[in-house]
Amino acid sequence: DRVRFFWGDERCVPPDHERSNYRMARETLLEPLQIPARRVFRMKGDQVPTAAAREYEWTIRKEFRGSPARFDLILLGLGEDGHTASLFPGTAALAESRRLVAANFVPKFDEWRITMTYRAINAARRIVFLASGVEKAAPVEKLVKKRRGYKELPASGVGPRRGTLLWLLDEAAASKL
Repeated sequence: DRVRFFWGDERCVPPDHERSNYRMARETLLEPLQIPARRVFRMKGDQVPTAAAREYEWTIRKEFRGSPARFDLILLGLGEDGHTASLFPGTAALAESRRLVAANFVPKFDEWRITMTYRAINAARRIVFLASGVEKAAPVEKLVKKRRGYKELPASGVGPRRGTLLWLLDEAAASKL
């Protein structure tokens, strides 16, 4: 009853759309575990992106009752291009330092996304990267071993200020370590 579920990012689609992160989590986790709706705080990808980002930041601040938002656990994935959440290479949200949530246009997909920013992510007590598949091996190696060019990968901006970072990898993703 003390657990609350928030989203790190969302595509700008309705909540029942096949590409919705919320839909996937609802079907595979929330409904099977019978998580009450009052414990779930989805990003509203079906709204105007900038308004949805502002509303989600307000929701986070309200739920943390005025204290600085510090999540106990943030689970992140890793893209082949080194993105995490919807922090993609070359996008504006990478430079956002004041907001907890931003609307982020991703030219690669010609679409808007809503994403937590480094400010929100790096305040967490624990951050866990989950990566699987051989296509993740190169970015994992670059990030974990801090190989040349690793700072160009958006995931390199993840580093909890007063917390821990853990990588959970399958054999394929860890194959270059």
